[in-house]
Amino acid sequence: MPGMRSNFIYLIVLFTFSVIAAAAQGTVPTFQYTAGHSSYALAGHDPVQGGASTIPTILVPITLFFETREVAGKPFRMDAGADVQRVLGSPIFSRFRFAQGGLTQYADAMLRATFPGVAGWHTLLGKPKMRPAKITIPAGYGYVLTSKKTSSSLAVVDVEFLQRELFKQFPKQDGSLIIAVTHNTLFYAYGDATVCCSWGTHGVDSATGNSFVIGSYLRAAPAIVEDRDVQPLTEQLAEFINDPLHNPLLHAGPGIVQANAVPAWMHTVSMNDGSKGGCGGTGIGSSYVLLEPTDRNPRSEIPVSKPFLAMASGVAWHLQNIALLPWYTGAPEAPGGVYSFPDARVLTAPATPCPARDISRESRADMPAPPAPTAAAIPLSGLPNGHRLIGYWVGYGPPNSGFRLRDVSPQWDIVLVAFATPDKLAHEGTLHFRLRGGIDAAQFRDDIAFLKSQGKKVMISLGGGGEYFTLDDPKSVPNFVSSVSRIITEYGFDGIDLDFETPSFSLDPGDTDFKNPKTPSVVNLISGLRQLHDQFGAGFMISLVPEGTQIPGGFAGYGGQFGSYLPIAWGVRDFLSFVDVQDYNTPPFEGLDGEIYQLSSVDYHAAMTELLLHGFHVGEVGKQFFPPMPADKVAVGFLVGATTPAIASGAMEYIITGKAPAGTSYKLRKPSGYPGMIGAMFWTIDADRLENYTFSNQIGPQLHGYPAVK
Repeated sequence: MPGMRSNFIYLIVLFTFSVIAAAAQGTVPTFQYTAGHSSYALAGHDPVQGGASTIPTILVPITLFFETREVAGKPFRMDAGADVQRVLGSPIFSRFRFAQGGLTQYADAMLRATFPGVAGWHTLLGKPKMRPAKITIPAGYGYVLTSKKTSSSLAVVDVEFLQRELFKQFPKQDGSLIIAVTHNTLFYAYGDATVCCSWGTHGVDSATGNSFVIGSYLRAAPAIVEDRDVQPLTEQLAEFINDPLHNPLLHAGPGIVQANAVPAWMHTVSMNDGSKGGCGGTGIGSSYVLLEPTDRNPRSEIPVSKPFLAMASGVAWHLQNIALLPWYTGAPEAPGGVYSFPDARVLTAPATPCPARDISRESRADMPAPPAPTAAAIPLSGLPNGHRLIGYWVGYGPPNSGFRLRDVSPQWDIVLVAFATPDKLAHEGTLHFRLRGGIDAAQFRDDIAFLKSQGKKVMISLGGGGEYFTLDDPKSVPNFVSSVSRIITEYGFDGIDLDFETPSFSLDPGDTDFKNPKTPSVVNLISGLRQLHDQFGAGFMISLVPEGTQIPGGFAGYGGQFGSYLPIAWGVRDFLSFVDVQDYNTPPFEGLDGEIYQLSSVDYHAAMTELLLHGFHVGEVGKQFFPPMPADKVAVGFLVGATTPAIASGAMEYIITGKAPAGTSYKLRKPSGYPGMIGAMFWTIDADRLENYTFSNQIGPQLHGYPAVK
């Protein structure tokens, strides 16, 4: 949905590895640690047995070749070969004197901090064998970002794809741990670049049974990256030691038995926007992207954490501060009373459990009514000026006491009802709409008519996050058209909003021309939209709400999910009402100024929105140019809870008037701004109401107070 991800089971089902059983034993020794009534596997030998053991290691520096970026006619490459000596000289393989664990390697010191007082017990990594690897990243599986100011680069890659390609080159290595190193590379999970970002992964490879760690070495990385040198590698290595049987291809999937499942825990660090950290999950490291509890919890951003600085041989190494296993388990008598390593001061108490959540009640009629706001919604005043406040209405709650459609704040101009979803029991292309909690259909129709009588537009949004939609067969287009027509006619909607998210629309290999798409689902959807427009007439509204990957992603590299909405936007350009890109379901991208931006900033909103307003070369330096979209067809998409009213207000002021808030670094290509821009979209109207209209009461009057669009 336009809101942040909460359930990725649909992604897991799509992958061929979804039928793989729980992780195998792996190729390194493990032992069992019991805390309370649970038992956990850790890498190495049991401390009860004492003595020193050495795990044979294979170090794999990876060279990545990117098909979507060329240098002198050859694919751009990111080569970790030059990082090898630095990795070997770091505390991963070399000895360093730790306050916890003594003079030894990082992983051994971590284990010794978990089990203090065991004399002579060590689990060491052996001197590694060197086995370089080369992997090509095709369109749709990653892209490269380069800072124009520093000429430094950062790659963003599908971690499962990389893992599969890596282990095509490595049969089972009995007894050995494979440590694969990439250079300046971020990763996203589940084939969906909005599930971003981590510095790597680890566990047991399903295809080969190899125990492995994949992590990035950071050298001369863009300034937007705060972590340094071996910090990413030490994070993945530490999580591997604490959960060596982890299967990354199945991690966090509902119903999947995890290797080391722990009580659900809360993040210890706030979001980048200052809001509270959320539930991290029930695994070692957070769900989906395996962040440590000590990482800032950055909602689809570049991971960052305060490192432990280790001075060795005159070099300052940045090591990850990690949560020891007793922190997760909440054991009342954690060994030694230590919860974090290397700095015991980072975590001084066990994890805070996640609040209980009754999922079974979320859409039931007997669930409690949402609390009433304690502030008043500001009335709408003045004449329409062409600027619009757009929001999604979900309407959770029981009938007659929940949040009714007619009760939305008067500041909202366009209300998008979420969602009409694919009917899994019907033929391809069929959608259906079910009212929540037994809401009366006649009442709902009356609410829509009431809003329309006030001059507002009410549209039905199709799809939503977690809903897989396809239209591969041209014979299915009538199913799409007829099912959507029924919904429109039954309730009196003004139009439709398309929220078909990754992986619903992914461009086929070889589909490189957005003006002449070849991917069947895209071609057939455009046909269906044209038929709906012709059926309902010129007043029928059609809007697009792509994820960041689906339009701005086309600037970084066109293919797969990246730029998948470009052919749709082009195909319906003559009757498209507006586009509001989700500036929250997104990884980092480049702006037109050649600099890298990530979400939760005015810079990001301005840079990504101007791609549409100014136009851009598809694939950044590609031969195709996606032309500017009219300003009155472009809105900015915000997420209540992942931004602040100040950031949203500053972004709208800058883009519309050209007046940049203090601290803004992105320079608009058009310094005077885009006064004709339609406005802002928020997920959700419900969340804004629960926060006492904080967003609509500020952004609504701001938009409605601008001079009228000419």
